[in-house]
Amino acid sequence: MASGSSLLEEEMSCPVCTEIFKDPVLMSCSHSFCKRCLQGYWEQKGLRECPVCKRRSSKPIPPTNLSLKNICEAFLKEKSQKPKVGSEVLCRLHNEKLKLFCLEDQIPICVVCQTSRRHENHKLRPVREAAEEYKEKFRPALAPLQEKLKTFNEVKLICEQTAEHIKSQAQHTERQIKMEFEKLQQFLKDEEAARITALREEEEQKSHMINNKIEKMTEEISCLSDQIRAIEQELGAEDIPFLQVRSVHYVPSTLADPEKVLGPLIDVAKHLGNLKYNVWEKMLGTVQYTPVTLDPNTANAKLSLSGDLTSVRFSGESLQLPDNPERFDRGRCVLGSEGFSSGRHYWDVEVGAEDYWVVGVTKDSISRKGMVDLSPGGVWSIRQSKGEYTAMTSIPTVLAVQKKLQRVRVQLDWDKGEVSFSDPSNDTPLYTFKHSFKERVFPFFVPDFLSFNTPPIQICPMKVSVKVE
Repeated sequence: MASGSSLLEEEMSCPVCTEIFKDPVLMSCSHSFCKRCLQGYWEQKGLRECPVCKRRSSKPIPPTNLSLKNICEAFLKEKSQKPKVGSEVLCRLHNEKLKLFCLEDQIPICVVCQTSRRHENHKLRPVREAAEEYKEKFRPALAPLQEKLKTFNEVKLICEQTAEHIKSQAQHTERQIKMEFEKLQQFLKDEEAARITALREEEEQKSHMINNKIEKMTEEISCLSDQIRAIEQELGAEDIPFLQVRSVHYVPSTLADPEKVLGPLIDVAKHLGNLKYNVWEKMLGTVQYTPVTLDPNTANAKLSLSGDLTSVRFSGESLQLPDNPERFDRGRCVLGSEGFSSGRHYWDVEVGAEDYWVVGVTKDSISRKGMVDLSPGGVWSIRQSKGEYTAMTSIPTVLAVQKKLQRVRVQLDWDKGEVSFSDPSNDTPLYTFKHSFKERVFPFFVPDFLSFNTPPIQICPMKVSVKVE
């Protein structure tokens, strides 16, 4: 038996589309239809007749059934605003509340379904009891998922922080690049101005010299012209008067021949010859080359690197940096940006700290997380601590150093398997490690972290020379 709601909904349904009326129209036969349904029916039949009683319509567009339209709109509004039952979902077959759970079919059923042949002899549980039982089974799976969600959120946060750091790195690096190029551009502008000034000074000097010559020759030309006119005038006189005055007026010219014009031209070759090379050679005096630059992505968060990445010091303040795999988190270390897997290399390090420093090389696979073990096999280095110099062998070897080291030279011969340390001021050897390298090694630095405001570890620039072959 259909419910009252179902009967009402059936009465408000269009006979053509069987759905709630939309824009209903009333025909003269008292039957109502959706306007669109009726027009579609007429177009298909080719006749304007009632789809129910077949009575012909004299009107091309029947009037709107306003009362039915208002009833349908009110019904749809009430239906859309009716709250959902939630846990009291009704049985589709019997319109009863679902109070039982069939353990055989794994579905909720109503009390009428319980007596049906389909669920005969099936094990049943009250819905609440069955739900609690299954919830208990699912609860253990929730904790790992929550933990995994926490991990994902933490990693996502790290990724977001890394993205911000990448953006900050790019902006800072762009500023540094612009500053360096501005310096180069200023050097070129200054060099251009100096060379143009030298050219104009030469132009002024030689123009003044040649103008003086022109002025002097202009005076001599004027004097010669006067003499020529006087002689020409005498030559035009009668013979007797000419002979009478010839000896009086004729004075031989005492002017010397003009000098040849020598060397007043601009020395173009001096200004343009090898111009780019000469400027580049001069530029070498303003630039520095360091064989090792530091990698900020490996630096401990409490280390501060210089803008040109050639020095490092302990700042004591922990910077907000991403904990990327390359970065040392507890060791106060930083690596060089370039690793070596062959050949011979060396670099000098200025070590001015009084209390502590470590310099050397380390293998690429050294653990960046946790404390750093300075024993050989991972790091090959020498250390200064409170004035005592030590080679970090398995049992640290005290070095006999006569005077305080200002610089240390690190020499790596990867193929030969040697890492040597010496004092470059007098070429005094300090210590040599021997090891058969199997992977890339990187320059390794630990500045003084026992006190603040100490001099940084500084990688010394090398002398740059130009060789023309």
